[in-house]
Amino acid sequence: MAELSPQAQAVLEAAMKYEINPECYSREIAAAALRTAADQVAPSDAMEPRNHIPMALECRRIRKELLAIAAELEGHD
Repeated sequence: MAELSPQAQAVLEAAMKYEINPECYSREIAAAALRTAADQVAPSDAMEPRNHIPMALECRRIRKELLAIAAELEGHD
């Protein structure tokens, strides 16, 4: 598997901190948590349209970064 970015590695290490079972799905769980955070913190414009352009651009940037880390954890770099 490809080497993870520092951001994805930090998320994975946090997810694995209390892992007991080596067969645990830490990557998938961490990716799902990031996707949920993206939906809560920076919903897509389809979910919550924004009229304030700078805010919309910042939300899109944050959402894109969170979803990119989630994709990386799932092996979809």
